[in-house]
Order: sequence, then C-alpha cells, then structure tokens
Amino acid sequence: MAISTRQAVAPWFLWLLLLFNPVARVLANPEGDALSKLKNNLNDPTNVLQSWDPTLVNPCTWFHVTCDNDNSVIRVDLGNAQLSGTLVPDLGVLKNLQYLELYSNNISGSIPYELGNLTNLVSLDLYMNKFSGPIPPTLGNLMNLRFLRLNNNSLSGQIPQSLTNITTLQVLDLSNNNLSGPVPSTGSFLLFTPISFQNNPNLCGPGTTKRCPNGPPLPSPPPFVPPTPPSSPGSSASTTGALAGGVAAGAALLFAAPAIGFAWWRRRKPQEHFFDVPAEEDPEVHLGQLKRFSLRELQVATDNFSPKNILGRGGFGKVYKGRLADGTLVAVKRLKEERTPGGELQFQTEVEMISMAVHRNLLRLRGFCMTPTERLLVYPYMANGSVASCLRERLPSQPPLDWPTRRRIALGAARGLSYLHDHCDPKIIHRDVKAANILLDEEFEAVVGDFGLAKLMDYKDTHVTTAVRGTIGHIAPEYLSTGKSSEKTDVFGYGIMLLELITGQRAFDLARLANDDDVMLLDWVKALLKEKKLEMLVDPDLQNNYIDVEVESLIQVALLCTQSSPMERPKMSEVVRMLEGDGLAERWEEWQKVEVVRQEMEMDPRNHNSEWIIDSTDNLRADELSGPR
Repeated sequence: MAISTRQAVAPWFLWLLLLFNPVARVLANPEGDALSKLKNNLNDPTNVLQSWDPTLVNPCTWFHVTCDNDNSVIRVDLGNAQLSGTLVPDLGVLKNLQYLELYSNNISGSIPYELGNLTNLVSLDLYMNKFSGPIPPTLGNLMNLRFLRLNNNSLSGQIPQSLTNITTLQVLDLSNNNLSGPVPSTGSFLLFTPISFQNNPNLCGPGTTKRCPNGPPLPSPPPFVPPTPPSSPGSSASTTGALAGGVAAGAALLFAAPAIGFAWWRRRKPQEHFFDVPAEEDPEVHLGQLKRFSLRELQVATDNFSPKNILGRGGFGKVYKGRLADGTLVAVKRLKEERTPGGELQFQTEVEMISMAVHRNLLRLRGFCMTPTERLLVYPYMANGSVASCLRERLPSQPPLDWPTRRRIALGAARGLSYLHDHCDPKIIHRDVKAANILLDEEFEAVVGDFGLAKLMDYKDTHVTTAVRGTIGHIAPEYLSTGKSSEKTDVFGYGIMLLELITGQRAFDLARLANDDDVMLLDWVKALLKEKKLEMLVDPDLQNNYIDVEVESLIQVALLCTQSSPMERPKMSEVVRMLEGDGLAERWEEWQKVEVVRQEMEMDPRNHNSEWIIDSTDNLRADELSGPR
C-alpha cells in the first residue's frame, strides 16, 4: 500500500518541482517541443535540421530559426531544403511566428487547421510542395497576413470565404491546384489577378474562364467587326462612297488643322509641361492588381515634379518623392522624356519583371502611368533611404547603422536576390547589386530595388549583352571582359556590397590613392587581410561596437562571393544559409586550401597569370558605366 501511495504522489511532486523550480520551467519550452515534433515528422536527406537539438534550452540557437528579444520564435526558414514528410498541428503554438517559409520542398499531407492560431503571421509560403486536402478556413483568422502563397500543390475543395476577411493581404497565389467551386467575389479578392487562380480547372467565377451555375455572366470580349469588303469598281455606290469619303476627309482636315498646329506648338515647348492622356487611350499594358495612375494624379503628388522632391537620379530618369491624395508617401520614377532608344523598352521590362517578383525583401511596384508622352513607375516610399546613403550621406543628427542592423541588412538582401534567382520563372538577374540599390524601410529591413538593369533569363542560357552596364567596383570580372552576365554576376556584386556594409567605404574611390591604397574596395580589403589588419577594415562609425567573429564570417562570405571564377562562387541560396550559420566553415576551409595553391603559384616567378587579386583598375574613365544607378 505504501508503494502505491508513493506512486500516486510522484506526479504531484514533479508538478510542484516544475512550478517552483525556474530552471525546470525554462526547460519546458513549448515552441522548441513543437519544432522538435516537426523535425521528427520530416525526412531531411541533406541534414539542414541537424542543429535542431531538443535538449537545448530553447530553439533560438538552431539554424533556420529566428527569435525576437524575448526568445520567442518569429521566423522559420526552410525553403528549398529538400524536405519531405508532413506538418504537425503543434505548429499552432508558435503564437509570435511572423514568417513560415516551407516553399520548394516535397512536403505532403494536409495543411494543419492549427495554423489559424498564428495571428501574428505576416507571410505563409507553402508553394511548390505536395500538400493535399482543403485550404483550412481558419486561415481567415490571420488578420496580419500579407503574403499567402499556396500555389503548385494538390489542394482541393473550395476557396474559404473566410479569406476575404483578411484586409492586409497583398499577395495571393492559389494557382496550379485542384480547387473547385466559386472564387469569392467580395472583399480583397476583387484585387487579385486571374494569375492567382489559374490552372484550377474546376474553379468558376471572377478570375477564371468558367461561369458558375446561377452566377453572373463573365465579362465577354468586345465583338469582332469584320472589315467592309471593297465594292466593285463600276458601281454607283462606289462612286457615291468615294465622293462622300473625300468630302468627309476634307472637312476632317479643315477641323484638324488647329489641333495639328497646337500639337506642333506643344512639341516645341519645354518638356516640363505635360499633356495628360486618359489611361483608356493607351491600352497596351494591363497588369492586373497594379494601380494605373493618371499623369495628373502624379503631377499633383510630386508638386509638378518639383526639383525639391528629387530623391535620386539614374541613367534612365529621376526619382521623385510624392504624396498621393490619401496621404500615402510614394517614390515616382520618371523615365527620361527624350524618346531615346531603349527608354520604352526599359519601362516595359521593369513593369513586367517587378510585377511578377514579389517578396518582402524586394521593392514592390505599386503602380504605373503610361501615356504617349510619359512613362512613370510608382513605388512605396522607403523612409530610411538606401544603405549607401545611411553609410556615407547621413545627417550629423542621424545615428550610424549599428552592427546588428548591418547583419540583418546582409541577410535580407541575400534573401531577396535568392528569390530573384531561384523562384522567378524565368529567373531575374539584377546586374547592378550595390549598397545604393539596397533600400531600407521604416524598420531598416533590406529591400532590393532598381530592376532597371535586370534581364529575364532562361534557366540554361547565359545572356550576352552588347554593352556592359553597371557600376565600377561592383562589376564581376567575367562580365566586364566578355559581356556575359549570369546570377553569379549578382553574387559578385552582393559580395562587394557586404564589404561596403563592413567598411562603410565606396566600392571605387580615388580618394584612397592619397594613402597609396587601392582604389578598388576588394583589392584594398585583400591587401589589409594579407597584412592581418582586420581592425582597419571595420567602419569607424561602429566605434568598436561589433562582434569580431561575426565580422570575420561576413568577410569570409564576401570573399567567397567575389572569387574571380564565377563557377567557384556560391549561389545566393547558399549565401543565405551561410549567413544563417549553415555550411560557411566547410566552404571557407575548402576555399583556403585552393588559395594556398594559388599563392604558391604567385610566389613562383615562372607564373605570372594568377587571378587571385583582380586588377580591375585598367582603362577606367568614370565612376559609372551606362545604365541607371
């Protein structure tokens, strides 16, 4: 009987121990338990979850997991990790989770209804998996959700009406599934393009090609009006028609003469004067949910494109700060007014590419204006400018970027470029990655901007251009010498941008000649590293408030990205993982072994063709080559 009593008391004793022992309470971490169950439910052939150790106090030290200052999990990044298996309902306990990234895996099964408990979720990316079953209606509880991408799965059933309650939703993609029934025609769903619902054969209603039973008819295309057949030469009708046509043409010419004269006078006037044309008269561009602004609307927003509102200048035009009628601040990029070759093509390229590339670390196109006289793009206004301006052009009252912010910028920019390279079809090559093109929002989150030089790339082709465009100091050596660009040219530019973040210096600066230093930032950094002067690399504005190990790891990533051979540079997806602490040590050790051999070859006087230190200073004529900044 006594043994039985002790057995009955034991659970109460453990409960009291847990209640009054703070160490025991810390060890009971529901978020870590939930992620451990997720790990156990997934097949991980590449060991990306190797660091997920359930014996640790909390999961904040695990790779691909990000926590806030209170040690709450706010982000899980497992995209493109070759995972399979199923999700677990326990994910619903991650109440502070903001980003759940599980795209491009082989995860199957149903989407847990418990994800509807994640009310702080901003982005849910489950696309390109093997999920089946219905879309949980509980996702309608996610009132902070901005990105919902469930495309390229095997989801079935109807689209939950509850999703229309999410007023914050900016990106919705449910394409390439087996969904059926009507597309909700109320709420925010009216804003989304047919692309959001395509390749769901059993869907009907708005955004599809199928009318729902007892539903309103779909918009029909305009009727085809066949051309009038020519009349026989000898008929009286032909003679009468010709006479009437001649009279009408003469009258039209008489009345049109003042308009022609007015148009000629307008062309002679300075280009600061505008002649607005309604959008309906220029229908060649239709881009779904992008707002089409009128020219008058943007004139008012920018105070008639006043010089005092200029935010920046580039090779294809100027960027103006504007305020819309509802008070929203925007940045308006106005292409050059001269009808220069390539100007209109530049506009078309930017509109098409930016509209298809949507990611929180990419500058999202809000709208556009296209008239016979003007081509304008409207972006969200970035309150904190660019990384370059924060590093080198900040006001005395503006504090410098601290080290944690620089680390976050490096990771955010890498994620944005990785999305361009790996998740756009065809892939997008930026071709001018630099600190001036990494913008910062209100929370200093990195946003990759200026796709003016980007090119749509086929997965297997390398684009060859007739003219190299970019910025001196950021251009990869193979692009400079051959004109061939690939995603590896972006990796090189990103590596230089990392060095800008660390040093605070320009990629190309003639002022360094005053100290007999290299004008190219990469060469200057390599020279100091050879002399083991790491402390001289770090931006003095940091005032020694940085972590040596993190600086060293960021320099290692930068050097791996700026190798002379594009084949030896990592992919941007690999860069993201290295910045998260996964795989950098192995990659760096491998690189050092190769460098030992190269340096031995350099020391041998019989070898004069070493490419370890790139000499990019020959034949420089200006800080910028052609193209926008």
